[in-house]
Amino acid sequence: MTTTLYQRLGGAEGMTQLVNDVIGAHLANPLVKTRFENVKDLNHLKLMACQFFSAGSGCTDPYTGKDMLAAHKGMNISEQEYLAATDDIVGAMNKNGIDEDSKKDVIAILYSLKNQIIRV
Repeated sequence: MTTTLYQRLGGAEGMTQLVNDVIGAHLANPLVKTRFENVKDLNHLKLMACQFFSAGSGCTDPYTGKDMLAAHKGMNISEQEYLAATDDIVGAMNKNGIDEDSKKDVIAILYSLKNQIIRV
């Protein structure tokens, strides 16, 4: 039986930890922290991020939030901000001991979403 990316990332517990670490990294990253400091409800953001990345990595639970384009529309996110956020995600995966193949799979997903995030 094939193991899903969701399972390789640690399932619900692993995904929650990854999202918490990513948001923490974003809040410490001078290139993107203002984007996250101004979020009114970080807990809701974390929930939506967990749902989104869980559903996109093989979890059968539904995602109930906005699609990437709708979520980022009007934010005018730069390439530099996108790369900084991606680096934060890779750093969180490193911190959590995610294997290289899983990291590559996550990076591929992030890059597949790039056109729905940058300058929209």
